Amino acid sequence: MFRQLGLIGCGLMGGSFALALKNAGLVEKVVGYSASAATRERALAMGVIDAVAPNAADAASGSDLVLLAMPVAAIEATLRDIQPRIHPGMLVMDVGSTKRDVVAACESALREQQGCFVPAHPMAGREVSGVAHADAALYQDRLVILTPTRYTQPESLARAVDVWRAIGCRVVQMSPAQHDAALAAVSHLPHLLAFAFINSVTAQTQAADSLAVAGPGFRDFSRIAASEPRMWHDILLANRDEILNQTRQFRASLDRLEQALSQSDGTALHGLIAQASAARAAWRLGPAEP
Repeated sequence: MFRQLGLIGCGLMGGSFALALKNAGLVEKVVGYSASAATRERALAMGVIDAVAPNAADAASGSDLVLLAMPVAAIEATLRDIQPRIHPGMLVMDVGSTKRDVVAACESALREQQGCFVPAHPMAGREVSGVAHADAALYQDRLVILTPTRYTQPESLARAVDVWRAIGCRVVQMSPAQHDAALAAVSHLPHLLAFAFINSVTAQTQAADSLAVAGPGFRDFSRIAASEPRMWHDILLANRDEILNQTRQFRASLDRLEQALSQSDGTALHGLIAQASAARAAWRLGPAEP
């Protein structure tokens, strides 16, 4: 499908995308660039990329597919760097966890070339980062959310749908605003809570004793607290307003539980727990494609 992938950001997400394309026979060559020379060389040694580019513009040069796989705060500058190398027929995508800021960056940096850009957010990842953890199966049977802009060309969107489906993803489309509101509720707030929870536990004088007896519940609830700090710093700031709306709603929910406890209101407490239990039991990972 593609002659050359220009991979800008050779970490977990970008590296896994390149490997998935290669395994599916969808790309002839991958040219990669990362800010870290060590990452570039590791990606080359692992076969994630076939050639190293000295900068983002050179990675994009001659490519018919470009993937931006870096923190969202760096996307606008990167789009400006590659803008002179964009040509008709090129497909440009990102994998950022927020979308309104990415769309704004595209509008500012690309101007009349915005039609080639399809914002994307694959709902995949791990609490570990780096190209060493790149996995061709990372996107298999995962959801990817595409948030085309008003300028996205229909043919660019169609190609984006095809490529994500070809590596095993289920594809849905949302507006950037819908995406950021939904992800604040089901991804960004849970990470914020996990960070706060771990900090709360470890700040207590009996932290060592508590952690010594922690079991599977602690493991499952706290797993995402080990996520990469720089990435989540960027995500939380980029989607601040939507996340703050979710923290207010969460605080109201927590207040109801605290009130039931403080009043020893077993009926209310049971009802709140049962409501949550039923909702979680009914949930299934990944909705069906519309």
